This record gives sequence, structure tokens and C-alpha cells, in this order.
Amino acid sequence: MTLKYLVTGATGGLGKQVLSYLVANVPASEYAAASSSEANRKQFEDQGIAFRVVNYDDPQSMEKSFRDVENLLFVSTNTFDVEKRQKQHQNFVDAAKKMDVKHVWYTSLAFGGLRSDSKANVQQAHLMTEEMMRESGINFTSIREGLYTDAFPIFMGWYPSTSTVYLPSDGPIAFTLRDELGEATARLMIRGGHDKELVLLTAQETVTFREIVDIVNESTGRNVRLELVSQEDFVRLKATDDEGGKSEAFFHSLLSWYESISQGEAGATDPLMAELLGREPVRPRDAIRRFLAENRDYEWHQNYVNRG
Repeated sequence: MTLKYLVTGATGGLGKQVLSYLVANVPASEYAAASSSEANRKQFEDQGIAFRVVNYDDPQSMEKSFRDVENLLFVSTNTFDVEKRQKQHQNFVDAAKKMDVKHVWYTSLAFGGLRSDSKANVQQAHLMTEEMMRESGINFTSIREGLYTDAFPIFMGWYPSTSTVYLPSDGPIAFTLRDELGEATARLMIRGGHDKELVLLTAQETVTFREIVDIVNESTGRNVRLELVSQEDFVRLKATDDEGGKSEAFFHSLLSWYESISQGEAGATDPLMAELLGREPVRPRDAIRRFLAENRDYEWHQNYVNRG
């Protein structure tokens, strides 16, 4: 029996939002959730959602789960080990091709907009995966998802206790709400098309780190300031006493992100998301104000090593 939609990464933030939209808008017989662990089966089946195991390190699990799938959401793995990610993604692409999946929808990232020359190290795995899919001959759409507005604290190294934000550069970012990205991605899969194409999903406006600091101060009554420092000082200052326990290597890895942001790579916008949603996406400024209005000590879990 054909399965119209299979959502991998269904326990993660974006995958969960995509699945949520499908649950609310298409018949239950048309979709299934997938994750790498059999232990997650019960939580989905208790909700009446079909479940399949998709372990990127286990090609057989993928071949079994991809059988008779029309639209497959391919959520990128979250490892920082480039070699491991390359093998996992190759396993996925090979299994999708072998099982003749009709359309793979890959969750990429928006550094560089629709161009493919980004120097941000975080984008390299996505560019590599896009090339894998092209070479394989499978039908795919690479969805370059805007940077999550929700995650602004980790991009700024900001905590509720922070009085000075140290950064090596600034630039415009088309921050985009994760739940709206999930909805737009689901709507895109349902609508179809964009065969062997790159698409860009973003809010329609940008914001800079300096402007975010102003929003934090206006919204919470704080007196946070932004100080631009050299790359060397940035790594030293952040690694010395990072509240979230992140390593010096982590802050080194961010340098290419900030360089790309300063060159406008995170500032590209596109009308597709508004078209899919049938409304304007929430502006990053408004979203950040809302987060802080709901909780003046707003945090993002990835800012802390031990929060997953």
C-alpha cells in the first residue's frame, strides 16, 4: 500500500511541526512518522499515527521503511562530524533511490540564499547532500530553511544574565519562526512540484544583532550592549566562561557563520513562504518581542551543552 507522506525526524523540532500540519489536514492513512528509535513507536501509535523506524546508520531499516513512499521528508542529521554526516546522508539517498521514492524533500539551511557558494561551515554538509541527490538521479527538492528566530540566543551567545554580547561581526538575518517553517514545508510537500530544485523559505524581513539587542532592552528593561571584537577575542572571551558550557572548538566553528552573516549570506528573503502560508510570515522583530513578552528570561536549549 502506498504511503503518501513519511516524516523523518518526527521527534525533532521541525519534523514535529511538519507532522502536526499533516495530522490536522490530511487523512491519517496518508502519513506516517519516523525516527531512529523503536522506543518512540508507542508515543505515535497512541495518537493513531503510523510509525516506521528510520536509522540513518542502518540502510536496511531505511529500505524497509521507504518502501512504497511517495513523499519523503529528509531531515538533516544534527551531528557536527562531517564524515559521519556524509555517510549517513549517503545511506539515506541510496535507500531512497533503491526503493524508488517518488519525491525527497530535504531540509537544508538558508546560508547563501539560493546560491551555492556559501563559505559557512554549517552550510557545507547541505551543499554536499544536494550534490549527492543530484548525482543519484532521484527526484528531490532542497528546502533552504531560514535560520530559526526561536534560536536567536545561541546565534548571539545571549543568556538572561548577559550584560555584554561579544560578536566578531554583524549583518542582516532573515530569522524565521520554526513552527511557520514546519507549516510551510508541509504545505510545500502537499502542493508538490519543484522537481530537482532549490527553494528558499524565509520571513520577508531581516534583523541585525544590534537591533535584537535593542529589542531585548526595550522588552525587558535590561541594559545589554553589543561589542564587536576581533575573531581571536571573540573565541577567547566566549570560551573562557560560557554559561552553557560550550567548548572553544564550538566558538571557532562559529567564526565562518559570522563571516557569512556579515557578507549578507543570511539576509536573503523569498516570497515563497508567504505564498505557501497565505499570509505574511511573522517578522523576526515581532517574534522576538513575543518571546520576551511571554518570558523575559527566554532561553534556547541548544545554548546549553547538557540540555540536548
